[in-house]
Amino acid sequence: AIDELDRLLRAAVAGQMVADVPLGAFLSGGIDSSTVVALMQAQSTQPVKTFTIGFEEAAYNEAEYARAVAQHLGTDHTEFYVKPAEAMAVIARLPAIYDEPFADSSQIPTFLVSQLARTQVKVSLSGDGGDELFCGYNRYLGARTAWRRIGWMPQAIKQAISRGIAAIAAAVPDASLNGLEELRQRARNLLHEWAKNLASDRPELIYHRLVSHWEDPTSVVRDAREPLTVLTDGDRLAALPDFTERMMYLDQVSYLPDDILVKVDRASMAVSLEARVPLLDHRVVEFAWRVPLQMKLRQGQSKWLLRQLLYRYVPPSLIERPKSGFSIPLAEWLREPLREWAEALLDERRLREEGFFHPQPIREKWAEHLSGHSNHAYDLWTVLVFQAWLEQA
Repeated sequence: AIDELDRLLRAAVAGQMVADVPLGAFLSGGIDSSTVVALMQAQSTQPVKTFTIGFEEAAYNEAEYARAVAQHLGTDHTEFYVKPAEAMAVIARLPAIYDEPFADSSQIPTFLVSQLARTQVKVSLSGDGGDELFCGYNRYLGARTAWRRIGWMPQAIKQAISRGIAAIAAAVPDASLNGLEELRQRARNLLHEWAKNLASDRPELIYHRLVSHWEDPTSVVRDAREPLTVLTDGDRLAALPDFTERMMYLDQVSYLPDDILVKVDRASMAVSLEARVPLLDHRVVEFAWRVPLQMKLRQGQSKWLLRQLLYRYVPPSLIERPKSGFSIPLAEWLREPLREWAEALLDERRLREEGFFHPQPIREKWAEHLSGHSNHAYDLWTVLVFQAWLEQA
């Protein structure tokens, strides 16, 4: 299986390296982009041009990992450390770049790395698609584990336990001592999570909650209803026996084309850069679905098969670390440098007069987020992006 994946991916990468203009690749130092770059360099007579952006905030900085991979493979590597002001300057351009309220905050670093690559190349290969094809997202393991713990219970028993846990969560006393408020909030959040999981009558509802920003959008958007899509209509779901494979399928027909690929395409085209995704070559996709799940998720390790291929080119010590997304310190920025911008867009009177949102749940989350005891960055970003787009529409 590893040999066949090597053969197919080599062919896909080689085909997408054909260009009559300068070509390079995005490199985060993660499994997907490192695999693409490794196969590019293995088939190139010249050092492949690779590009990475870094952040001064250590928790969001992957540049050092990308640099180590680039040095091992011998690429012509360029990295750029982005200052908060430079990243935040992109926010004003988002409505024009995306031409719709597009609320994946990784759109900002995606635009910045595209802008960096465009200074030297006109085509860049990307590692998108690896998580969906080879079982890479943390939510796959989390939702799978949660359902295995509760799925065997009769629904009536689950509902009763859910109500009990919800009551306990509501009864958690307010913390009166400094430093205990965050602990109290975490305890409440954890109890609420399990209460909601137990109330689920099918595992897809756990997945749906994990991929949603606002758990109940109809409570936030006025006169709204949840549309019937593959995410909300069980009749449209592929008849796959394993819950994990059903989650991967849902991501491949919704999150991947409607979020990930839109994000990369519009960010790159905004700077006249063509982004290509060799992992989504149809032969690779077909092969990935023929491979048993046990070759993707093995003993709690995600993307097992893709890792084995990568280890032929890059030592595990340069790759093995906890998975992190391509993200920015959004929670902190909303509390500090972006606070004034966000406050204007989330003004209660403004929300009420515009008539799209119910102000109360938004203002409540905003106050909780500013307190530092809760992180509602993704919920708020969804509203903020809509508001920013509406302002320029």
